[in-house]
Amino acid sequence: MESFTAWWSGLQPLNQWFFIGAAFFSVFFAWQVIMAFLGLGAGTDLDAHVDTMHHDSPGDADDSAVAFKLLSVRSVVAFFTLFTWAGALYMSRGIATASCLGYSLLWGFGAMLLISLLVYGMRRMTETGNIRISSCVGVTGSVYLDIPADGNGEIRVLCSGVLTHLKARSANGTPAKAGAAVKVTKVTGPNSVEVEIEHSTTQ
Repeated sequence: MESFTAWWSGLQPLNQWFFIGAAFFSVFFAWQVIMAFLGLGAGTDLDAHVDTMHHDSPGDADDSAVAFKLLSVRSVVAFFTLFTWAGALYMSRGIATASCLGYSLLWGFGAMLLISLLVYGMRRMTETGNIRISSCVGVTGSVYLDIPADGNGEIRVLCSGVLTHLKARSANGTPAKAGAAVKVTKVTGPNSVEVEIEHSTTQ
């Protein structure tokens, strides 16, 4: 304990903040990864609690907005995780502050890009492709991104045995928050369905 105290007190204040930030964001990043693998993202992603934006333009506009929102949370966490760790380690080696910040930014942006590409690739793997969307009609899933009364949200449901993310609109206009149970009643597009809210919540 004394050796740790001596080591900590010998660090520059900025270096101490780098280590504190690295510890915080590492825990947050690990939590996000574990929740993603356990399939609990709807209850843990920060973006799941943000009201879903509704666009009148079809298809790509909705997909782009949802994809950007999902990528931003994970990639920003990855950025700060690598940025703070790089800053902490470079400063511990006695590298000048300006150079340290420059290297840290490079590591952060690299992590941000890598996570964005990984998440995008994983989401593409769950899209329609060889999955028959019609197979999910009558299947109960859960709301992933809030379904507003007059617009599209996103649900997670098993299609052809694969956990799939689909755009979803309420059949009777009832809004639903992330985590609510829904039953698919109709396919409305190549990547969209109409659902019936089983446990509806009001916005």
